[in-house]
Parts: sequence; structure tokens; C-alpha cells
Amino acid sequence: MASKALDDRSGRIDLWSKLRFDPGTGTVWLDEQRMLLLHAGSLGALRAEMVRTLGEGRAGALLMRMGYQSGMQDAEIARKMVGDRDYEEVFLLGPRLHKLEGLVQVETIRCELDLDAGRFHGEFRWTESWEAESQIVHFGIGEHATCWNQLGYASGYVSAFMGRPVIFRETMCKAKGDPHCTIVGEIASDLPADDPYLKAMHPEDIAGQLRAMAEEIGELRASLRREKQAGSLIGQSPAFLKSMNLLRRAADSSITVLLTGETGVGKEVFAHWLHDNGPRRDKPFVAINCGAIPHDLIESELFGVEPGAYTGAQRQRLGRFERADGGTLFLDEVGDLPLPAQVKLLRVLQTGEVERLGGDRLRHVDVRIVAATNVDLASAVAARTFRADLFYRLNPFPVAIPPLRDRAADIPLFVEALVERLTRRHGKPVRGVSDQAMRALIAYRWPGNVRELENVLERGVLLAEPGGRIDVDTLSIVLEPDSREQAHVRPDGRLAVTGAPLIPDIERAPLLLADYEASLVEEALRRAGGNVADAARMLGMSRRQLDYRLKQAGG
Repeated sequence: MASKALDDRSGRIDLWSKLRFDPGTGTVWLDEQRMLLLHAGSLGALRAEMVRTLGEGRAGALLMRMGYQSGMQDAEIARKMVGDRDYEEVFLLGPRLHKLEGLVQVETIRCELDLDAGRFHGEFRWTESWEAESQIVHFGIGEHATCWNQLGYASGYVSAFMGRPVIFRETMCKAKGDPHCTIVGEIASDLPADDPYLKAMHPEDIAGQLRAMAEEIGELRASLRREKQAGSLIGQSPAFLKSMNLLRRAADSSITVLLTGETGVGKEVFAHWLHDNGPRRDKPFVAINCGAIPHDLIESELFGVEPGAYTGAQRQRLGRFERADGGTLFLDEVGDLPLPAQVKLLRVLQTGEVERLGGDRLRHVDVRIVAATNVDLASAVAARTFRADLFYRLNPFPVAIPPLRDRAADIPLFVEALVERLTRRHGKPVRGVSDQAMRALIAYRWPGNVRELENVLERGVLLAEPGGRIDVDTLSIVLEPDSREQAHVRPDGRLAVTGAPLIPDIERAPLLLADYEASLVEEALRRAGGNVADAARMLGMSRRQLDYRLKQAGG
């Protein structure tokens, strides 16, 4: 049936006579179907809330299915109104019902309809679209067509009329800046299976998805709680993520790893993580602090002792290499090894064999070496206090552990985990730290790094009132008067830090965009007190975009 014929016969039924208001009961009726007279503004607010809560994709699909049901019901009304007259007049009432209900003015552009053959193709222009106007009010002009509910209505109405599924698509929309809205309808079987409008008509198990998401969030929270226990790694700053990415790459192999960084940054904790997440996790992890053992005893500690090897050696004792056989040996402060011990350590690393002091038999050991130092070993090699060949043996996979002052975004995470641990240790309930105390903790430079932070918080736990919070007066730190960083609490209660310019000398600084982007990300995280979503808003990007940059910064 041509569109001109449809238009010529569009006024045969007086729809307004079918609309009835009953003042006595406060009900509205269209023929025998009860209707509702709603405020467009409140319905638009509900629609906007759905979009914000579910996202455009899910909200649009839900509104389309809602409109589909409404169109199906109006098709039933139309059938009853038409009665025994030309069945195709049922089709004519759809656009008029849509207009009567205050949703949109419909104009036929082209319509090819053959009910007997089951063929349909229609193109219609919409003006005065309520849904497009609501979208613009709440979200402004966007990039996508958004008359979802009205599309669903058209699809539902024509599907009921045709007796087979028909899908309408919106090719133009005022909500994306077009002069009007245009829709095109086709038999669903003529569309590809992956057509987004066709897929939108299939209900999603949103409740099931929400349950699954809740379970995933529960597992994630449990995982995060596990990560905050003693001996675990904590952090989300770019500097931390960069180090973690390197550790992950090394974890599954037996490559020797050299951890570098200042005293107190937690190198042993990183070494434990490397062992616990590698193939030797079920074997021993043995640690030795090479700087804490007298020089004349370091060899016996590393390689073991046979009875009578020296005065007082009355029994056999295994060295750290043999005790770590099959597992990991952590050589902390390896830069403090005396030169004679360096020679013997190099030989063991080359041959995989140890000889106990006073013994005459070589014993094979299979040990993964993780070394750590706060000394610049390259400078020590140049100063001839550390052997170059040993340095090359220990340095195939270096990982720098950043100091706490470069991880300001991680300080709130450390505080939460450490306070929880310390309250259990001392059996004293403390509810974290005050906002002013957190300001001071973030602004402090932490020369002793995480170790110093733990000591400061332990004192705070002991001095705090039971059930109270650690305040500034209980912290044993002093901020430098001329400190270039100052912390403050924003009006919304979140922590922020402002400080020296990100580019202190722009005239002479190298213009490397990646460096300044990383600095901006770090600064935003610092100002947001570690809250990634807030930091993303500061930077004018989405949370997903910032997560991507953090992952890129991690390697």
C-alpha cells in the first residue's frame, strides 16, 4: 500500500471520541484500556536516571522493550476500533495513537506494505519528539539517536499488525543535532543477526548480571583485604605499578632479580611477593641481611660450616644456600658484602655448587637469587668496592622500588592497612587517623619510607584513645617550615596536596609530553587522596581512560 493511500484514509476513525476522563474515579481511558496522564518532566527525570544508572546501552534497550509492549497494546486497541472494516486501517491508527498520547508527530515519507505477502518497509519523519527533547534537556546534543521508547512503540505496533517481528531503526535524531527524527522499519528476518536494534529487543538478565557483579565485587574486596595483610604489597600509584609490572614479568621464571631502593621501602616484602607468585612458591624462602652479619661470619652463614672449621664450630650447620635449595635466597643489602665473600658468592652463582667452611665436598644447590641493595652498585664497581663480574651476575633484571615520597597516592592505603595490623597487634581498637593527621602524613617527606611510617603509626596507636582516631599531636613527625608541599582537606572531605610546579623550570626543561602526562596523573592522584575516580574528573577524562594510563605507566 502506498503512503499516499494511507494518508488519504487516516481520518476515518475519531480517536478523540475514544478518549475519556472519569472525574469520579480519577481515571483516564482510551477505549477500554486505562491510561495515565503523567508530567513529561518527571518522566524525563526518570528516563535520565535510568541512563545515568544503567548506561545508554542498557537504558536504551530497556526503554525500547517498554515501548514495544505499549505499541503491542495499542495495536489491540486499534483492532477493536477498526472492527470489520479494512484491516489495513489498523495500521493507520498507530501514528495517530502515538500523536494522541503526546509522544510525537508522525509524517509518512514512504511505506511499502503487503500484508498477504508479509512484506513491509517504511520510512517516517518524527517532529515534536518528546523523547528527543528530554534527552537534550538532560544531556545536551550527543552523538547517538536516542528516541528509544518511541522506536520500541513503532516496532511493537507494526509487529502486532503484521503478525511477525518488525524492527525500526532511527537514522536521524534531533538529540544528535539533526533537524528532525527519521525512522526506518523492516521485517526483522531481513536484518543481520547482530543488528543492534534487533539485539536490544531481547531482554537481558540484568538482575542476574547485578548478582554476578556483586559476587565479583565481593571477591575483589576480599582480594583487596588479602592484599593489605602483613607481607603483601599495597599501592596504586604509577610509580608502584611500574615496579609491579616488572615483578610480574619476572615472577614465572628463575631469573636473578636485583631490587634497588632506599632503606625502608620494603624490598624484602617485594622479594616475598616474587617468591610467592612464582613456580618455587612451595619451596623455602630464605633471607639474609648481608650488612647485619659480621664480616668474619658472613661466609659461614651463606655456605655452612663443618665441625672444627674454626674455634667454637662443634657441629655441622647448613648455610643459607643449602637451606634455600629448590626455593629462593634473598640477599638483602648485598652491596655490603666484603670482597672475599663476593668472590665465593660469584663462584656459587656460576657453578651452582657450595662448599661448607672446613669441608672438602661440593654440594649442588638449585636456588633462585633475589638480591637487594640501597647502594648504587655501579658506583661501587667504579670505586672498586664491588666486583664488576658479580654485579653483572646480580643485575640481569633490575627493579627499582620507589620511595614513599614518590608514592603519595599510596599513603592512605598504607595507613589503613598498617593501623588495622597494629590495632590487632596491641589489642587496642583505633578507628584510623583524623583528617588533619592524614594531611600531615601526606605532606611529610618520609626519609625512612614505609618502615618509618609504620613506626609513626605504631606510636599513634599506643597514644590514641581506645575507639578514637590518631590525631596530629600523636604523630612523631615534623613538617619542614619551607616544605614545598602542603596538604589540605577539600570541602568534600577528601585529601588533596598542592606543591611545587609540575614543570619547575619550563624554559630549560626537556619537552617530553609523556613525562609531563605522568606527572599530571601523579599529581591528580595525590590531590584526590588516591581516589582514581576523583583524579579522572580532575584531569577531565573518564575512569576507564585513567585506568588505561595507569596500566601504561606500569609498563
